[in-house]
Amino acid sequence: MINISDISNQLPYLKFKKLYKEALTAQQPNIEAVCISSFDNKNRESNSRFVNLKYIINDEWIFFSNYLGPKSKEFNYCPNISAVFFWHQTNTQIRIKAKIQKSPKEFSDNHFKHRDKGKNILAISSEQSKEIDSYNDFIDVYEQASKKILNTQKRPAHWGGYSFRPYYFEFWQGHNLRINKREAFIFEKDVWKNIFLQP
Repeated sequence: MINISDISNQLPYLKFKKLYKEALTAQQPNIEAVCISSFDNKNRESNSRFVNLKYIINDEWIFFSNYLGPKSKEFNYCPNISAVFFWHQTNTQIRIKAKIQKSPKEFSDNHFKHRDKGKNILAISSEQSKEIDSYNDFIDVYEQASKKILNTQKRPAHWGGYSFRPYYFEFWQGHNLRINKREAFIFEKDVWKNIFLQP
């Protein structure tokens, strides 16, 4: 689940909240999974991966990650990202374009303190995306870290939150004849412009 608090009362946010509640009622598994796409300048290619969105606070959407991993470097180069939810239980897709930045250290510290001990050991010990000889090799690293790390509530500097603020939403709702409903919201000159798109 996504922790939603004081969500913005602007139209696209209210629509998201409505569709989220419908998917939640329909028991959508992994409802917090969102595909984040970023741009790798070195190789001139786009990369996408799923993360778990943890919070929506007013107009900020927040997930957590390793700051030394490839996506962090891509965010630093190009802070424009895209994000996609797909909830198959309600046949709903939500596309978002946004600007991303690191969350405040205090916010990340507080979140880390309340996480599962095992997850924190992983965050502390993993050099995310670094090449390894085998999966079992990392299991050994993790097990050794489990014995050595005494304070699992202290957040490492290389791990923390990312916050993004949308400037574009597209709400896609599927139809059995492919007459799909597509409603978009574009933030221009401090106002959300509402349009519909052909299927």
